[in-house]
Amino acid sequence: MNRRSFFYRISRTLALITLAALPYALSRLLVPGSSQAKPKHDPRINHHKLRPPGALADEDDFRTACIGCSLCGEICPPACIQFYHRDGGGSANTPYILPPDKGCILCGKCMEVCPTSALTITASQAVTMGVAQIDRLACYPWVDRGVCGACASICPLGERAIGFEFANMYRPVIKSGCVGCGLCVEVCPHPSLPIRIIPLSPTTTLHAG
Repeated sequence: MNRRSFFYRISRTLALITLAALPYALSRLLVPGSSQAKPKHDPRINHHKLRPPGALADEDDFRTACIGCSLCGEICPPACIQFYHRDGGGSANTPYILPPDKGCILCGKCMEVCPTSALTITASQAVTMGVAQIDRLACYPWVDRGVCGACASICPLGERAIGFEFANMYRPVIKSGCVGCGLCVEVCPHPSLPIRIIPLSPTTTLHAG
């Protein structure tokens, strides 16, 4: 067999293999719910969207009072305030904060600029956005997989809101002074975000650490 015949046969074999595999490749792309179409796990999915600080406690009252002017979002220094769109239903154009994206620094500017009673000026210690809860089965210091302290270091209210277990300076615990600003969630380095903010309700336990 000369070289020309050899390379001709090799090229023809490769072409046949490619043509044979083409229908299978196309079917994998067209099958609904294929593994290629599944999004990666997003830890933000299970986190609550919070109203900005100073928001009216009753959700219906808040939606009625908010005129959707967006001033709170425009003035927010860390740009943590987002807005519901069509997916918000009756909450369309109203503000919310998603802690895994950006936490609130409790600067109070959104409350100062709000032209209605939707957001009222409230001292940072008296804000009631929610309360942080820590999953001790996932938090690295609590399962002895490392040290951290990022949540305690970033908290704008300091030890009144978050501290460490008495016997271990690296295991964070939530205190009654937590107002749910969400900065601890934003800085948490664990991919599953073992710390989250729970909106306040009559049954919420403040000592949730």
